[in-house]
Amino acid sequence: MSEYIEIETEFLETTDMIRFYTNLPLTSEGSETYHSAAAMEEGSPVAQLLSGVDGIVYCHLDGGEITIRREPDIEWHNLVADVAAALKEFFL
Repeated sequence: MSEYIEIETEFLETTDMIRFYTNLPLTSEGSETYHSAAAMEEGSPVAQLLSGVDGIVYCHLDGGEITIRREPDIEWHNLVADVAAALKEFFL
């Protein structure tokens, strides 16, 4: 795709959730919600990509935003780094 992606994060009030903001659209139309990695494997290309990131148990895509819920034992710094790396690779 060869577009430059900018990524910002925001921790939500729920301690196991984070929101990623990007400057690029992540869905072709509307929003998408996935309640498991298995559901993400059957979803859109970005959802399929994120299904390979360990520790994601919920994912909501809406425009340029991603809201993720993690498994409790997954460290945020690892998850954020893995999601950012996956998105950057996707848009290369």
